[in-house]
Amino acid sequence: MRKRSFVGVDVGGTKVAAGLVNGDGEISAQVRVAMVADSSPQRGLDSVLSSISHVIPHQGEGIAGIGICAPGPLDPKTGVILNPPNLPCWRNFPLAAAVRKKYSLPVKVDNDANAAALAEARWGAAREHRNVFYATIGTGIGTGIIFDGKIYHGRTGSAGEGGHVSIDRNGPICNCGKPGCIEIFASGTAIAQRARREIEAGTKSSMVEVAHGGAEAITGLIVGKAADLGDRLAKKIVAEAVEMLALWLSNIVDLLDPDVIVIGGGAAVLYQPFFNEMRKRIAKLAVNPHASEVPLVSARYGADSGIAGGAALCT
Repeated sequence: MRKRSFVGVDVGGTKVAAGLVNGDGEISAQVRVAMVADSSPQRGLDSVLSSISHVIPHQGEGIAGIGICAPGPLDPKTGVILNPPNLPCWRNFPLAAAVRKKYSLPVKVDNDANAAALAEARWGAAREHRNVFYATIGTGIGTGIIFDGKIYHGRTGSAGEGGHVSIDRNGPICNCGKPGCIEIFASGTAIAQRARREIEAGTKSSMVEVAHGGAEAITGLIVGKAADLGDRLAKKIVAEAVEMLALWLSNIVDLLDPDVIVIGGGAAVLYQPFFNEMRKRIAKLAVNPHASEVPLVSARYGADSGIAGGAALCT
């Protein structure tokens, strides 16, 4: 496999990123192009094909496959994009078949968290582990489950929506409509929104100064930075989010008994200083007597997880 290369493609609502990935998971020849998501299906496809053309060798020589991360809902078995909210150009669109027609190569399509989980298992922080739970924490919380080295898709391809596991039936309503999802408590967006509400309600905090703007400029990372500087409100918000994550992950350990838990995403850096504390808390909360043995580690791939994940789909 090391002698082969793959093209990994990460499709978002505003951009498409593509890169050439070798058999060791190393990325080269990256490119980003604009995604035309609000026009015709063909224009959306053209954005994807354009990104691939910038990184793929002439006629695809030496390329073993093209893997594409795309927003769901989608069907990973057929490579059909169903009806993603931020890609209105595609409704029941056969993306894998359309790309395969252009390049005559194997093409795989899956959602970003599933693919990123596979990349971490193949080449990253979970390398050598067969059973992996991956969480990407950023605007929301996405998860991927690897069983025996393969993505667990469930019956219909919709498994792995761990960010919408509820931990509080009386909690705030998540964007999905369910009360108390972990996403509504511990995503970067949720942390920032709580900080803004507290400050707008009159709680004193240095976060506005740290953000160099008004309350609307506060992000999850700003909350983390202010907590590091000793801001009382920021420390309280982060501490409570850490508690929520530990509770959620204790449920995951009891449910899946993974070899390792990998945390990625833009807000992961906020939680990294608390990994040891979280592991201890998980061990106390979990029924599993071996919960303390499950490593909690940072993902190898950051902003490039979609490119690496797309490539991993082809391995």
